[in-house]
Amino acid sequence: MFLSATTVASYFDSALLVAVFEQMLKGFLYSCGAQSGVLFRELVMNWFIEMDVSCLTSYSLAYSFNLLQALKVLLQRAWDLAEVTPRTAEWELEVEVKIEVVIPEKERSKEEMSPNGKASPLIYKVNGTARHYHLEEHPIASNPYHNPKDVVEASVCHVKDLENGQMREVDLGCGKALLIKEGGEFHAVGHKCPHYGAPLVKAATKACGGDSWRLQPQALLQSKVKIEKEKVYIRASKQALQIQRRTKMMAKCISLSNYNLSSTNVLIIGAGAAGLVCAETLRQEGFSDRIVMCTMDRHLPYDRPKLSKSMDSHPEQIALRPKEFFRTYDIEVLTEMQVAAMDIKNKTAVFKDGFKMEYNKLLIATGNTPKALSCKGKEVENVFNIRTPEDANRVVKLATSKNVVVVGASFLGMEVAAYLTERAHSVSVVELEEVPFKKFFGERVGRAVMKMFESNRVKFYMQTEVSELREQEGKLKEVVLKSGKVLRADVCVVGVGAVPATGFLKQSGINIDSKGFIVVNKMMQTNIPGVFAAGDAVTFPLALRNNKKVNVPHWQMAHMHGRVAALNMLAHGVEISTVPYLWTAMFGKSIRYAGHGEGFDDVVIQGDLDELKFVAFYTKSDEVVAVASMNYDPIVSKVAEVLAAGRTIRKRDVETGDMSWLTGKGS
Repeated sequence: MFLSATTVASYFDSALLVAVFEQMLKGFLYSCGAQSGVLFRELVMNWFIEMDVSCLTSYSLAYSFNLLQALKVLLQRAWDLAEVTPRTAEWELEVEVKIEVVIPEKERSKEEMSPNGKASPLIYKVNGTARHYHLEEHPIASNPYHNPKDVVEASVCHVKDLENGQMREVDLGCGKALLIKEGGEFHAVGHKCPHYGAPLVKAATKACGGDSWRLQPQALLQSKVKIEKEKVYIRASKQALQIQRRTKMMAKCISLSNYNLSSTNVLIIGAGAAGLVCAETLRQEGFSDRIVMCTMDRHLPYDRPKLSKSMDSHPEQIALRPKEFFRTYDIEVLTEMQVAAMDIKNKTAVFKDGFKMEYNKLLIATGNTPKALSCKGKEVENVFNIRTPEDANRVVKLATSKNVVVVGASFLGMEVAAYLTERAHSVSVVELEEVPFKKFFGERVGRAVMKMFESNRVKFYMQTEVSELREQEGKLKEVVLKSGKVLRADVCVVGVGAVPATGFLKQSGINIDSKGFIVVNKMMQTNIPGVFAAGDAVTFPLALRNNKKVNVPHWQMAHMHGRVAALNMLAHGVEISTVPYLWTAMFGKSIRYAGHGEGFDDVVIQGDLDELKFVAFYTKSDEVVAVASMNYDPIVSKVAEVLAAGRTIRKRDVETGDMSWLTGKGS
């Protein structure tokens, strides 16, 4: 349905505008409803309201804001009509409004301009202040159950069947949900982890970070819960129960014609978690200008942490979003494109092949680069850094029934060792420290993890390094250690750390610290206006540690970095305040971790390390700064919630074994 600019401009009164649209909508609904079995899949109507400069010059800019308010009312009325109009029960209605307001030349500021000098849509001025129009400013109250045939409601348990803190997987007949009881209230969400698809009822468990329903609610199906006669009922969409993930309403680009190939409004360098979440958040917030992501990788954004946990996964199996998603929401991804330098003054990225792209806003989310060995023979074949799906797949193929040496007892190294144990003839780990994870989990926890690996046939060579890689016919044959030990090796995986991938920023003017990390503030902004950074390549102020500048290379933190950066590109003024949370899985056991324990001076352990059922509290002076657990759910998420609330957990609170501080005792 199309309404011309002239028609819109002639209706100054918002109420009259709504009435006109309403009559048009009624006629459309009636004609469609008269047709038996009409089913609309995703989108029934696109209403394009295009207002050019000539229409606006005779009115105040406030009129465009009145129009937006009128459209808000209109959309609510559309949903109401969709529910009451005859013969519309079988089909779905979604109304998508695309608004392009072009401000007269004299009122534009340079900052609002697109790189090629044309006006940037969805930017307008109110009282002289530039604003981006986005959906949450003018929320549309949509009805998630507008198709009655798609709704299921079922009694799933008695109110006394669950205690506080418990969860249960329940079957609604056409799909499952996870029922949780917290603080006397019931909640229902998708029963699978949105990251790995593992059952959340098993602490999401051995495959994932345990309490994903707490930490990633935006990614989960959410259902309505009610209590009647002491029975718990869940009401949900049948389709949503099958999909299990909730996707927010997202905008599309409506101004590609304003650009040439070498200019964009938002440029995102890096296509990992931080970069993708930034792009998605912009679209979720109604941003409808051009977004371009570029990556050195040959694939669309994928789940890189899975490379060491599920090494035989193919790219399409670990893709963060399918190809159709990027096409649908106009998020352009340039693969195998490496940025070589930045011209900050002219807002231009210079690529390795000489191509240049101008931008208005920039996010740098390049992650890190694995360190290589510097020993003799480092160039021999079959020595790998796990960086791509092809690397991981190749290692699995070569390691089958062969001898594997893993250099470095890092998260990546230990996960690779655990994964290959059942496939390789032998797996050996070489590490400079006394026990694995000593700096991160402490000596006692590290030793317990080491025993678990040894019971699974993994051999450790500690407090030594690789001095030479020997070859036979160009391929790896032996790994020689500085201790003098010679290990048979057909494959070698190197996991000795990484450095930030920020070399291309030298002499750019962007503030980089002595280790190569990009320095950002709480809003993920660099020292350059309009330039943001996120993910593994940054140091940022961590509220949990009194705003100490830290680097936290965790999956969950990268997501939050990307979201905060996007919101602040839209001038929301949001500060990052997330508690770091990570997990690792080895031999069916998952270790959860929350907080930031760098520099801890003591570890208080409750539980049994030998039985691998414990919780470890990391303290600095008298304060708990981090917590780790194994088979002790949901303690880590509980602690994360306490820390996120700004409460301080004292060492004395955890030394006694009394966990009542979780419900209010903490200072």
